[in-house]
Amino acid sequence: MDRVQVFVDDVRALWFDDGSPVTAASALAPLGAGWLIAQDDATSAAWQHAGRVDPLRLLPAVEGHDRFTEAAGTKPLKPDLEVACPAEVDGLPAVLLLGSGSTGRRMRGVLVRLVDGRPVVSAADLDPLYARVAARLGVPLDQLNLEGAGRSGATLRWFQRGNLAAGLPSASIDVAVADLVEVVLGRADPDAVAVAAPRTYDLGEVGGVGLAVTDAVALPDGRLLLSAAAEDTPNAVDDGPVVGTALVLVDGDAVVAVAAIPEVHGRVQKVEGLALRGARDGAVHLLGVVDADDPEAPSVQLDLRVDLG
Repeated sequence: MDRVQVFVDDVRALWFDDGSPVTAASALAPLGAGWLIAQDDATSAAWQHAGRVDPLRLLPAVEGHDRFTEAAGTKPLKPDLEVACPAEVDGLPAVLLLGSGSTGRRMRGVLVRLVDGRPVVSAADLDPLYARVAARLGVPLDQLNLEGAGRSGATLRWFQRGNLAAGLPSASIDVAVADLVEVVLGRADPDAVAVAAPRTYDLGEVGGVGLAVTDAVALPDGRLLLSAAAEDTPNAVDDGPVVGTALVLVDGDAVVAVAAIPEVHGRVQKVEGLALRGARDGAVHLLGVVDADDPEAPSVQLDLRVDLG
């Protein structure tokens, strides 16, 4: 194994400008000069730009609800957007967001692009694509849990979180970013998206609980950094205690390093979204977002530095 170290250089709570918390941050990607942060418990995202954090509606209300919690009995309704990655529409930058697929309501794609500096949103149901991804992975549809993705060139490597307690390893498939964009824009059918052969990953465990992928980011040299959490849960829907988290360096199919993410103020940091800020002098600088699994608490944003040795 290669020697890798992870450092937390800064920690910030995320609040909208109206004083409400950004909750359940699950993914992020650059949008214009700022960042688009997905909330997996809401129909809106947080757009961090020009010193502000503004809500941005991504999807219509579901049965009259825009926020979803277990306590209110609305958790099964949530769209559960877990992936955000850079994309292009007609040569202009955009962000592609994807649901986890862990229920029928979580099989949507959303595309956000800037037109004259203002966000324009498109969305589409992708049920047939999710069904084919599950079949390609060899995963029962009710155990599908696509929690992260990293873009490398024209390809999106889309990650199944996995659950070792249920006998499901972390795994991935590759799809073309441009094909997904065309489908979300309504220019192509979901059946037109080719799904490449799966890869599986042994990420190890923490305290007897298997590490499983929560997001991914491609490095300039072609390798991937994965965020991973050891969450003690029996399935793809229910939350459980997180006993540890890590960043995992992957080269092709091989796991070459696993490094713990430091706790902050004695708390495990369940990083669910990663974005690359830069790489220099043997270090990778990342932006991460943390889902606290608490509908009243603001999500945390981390400045992460990874020493690749």
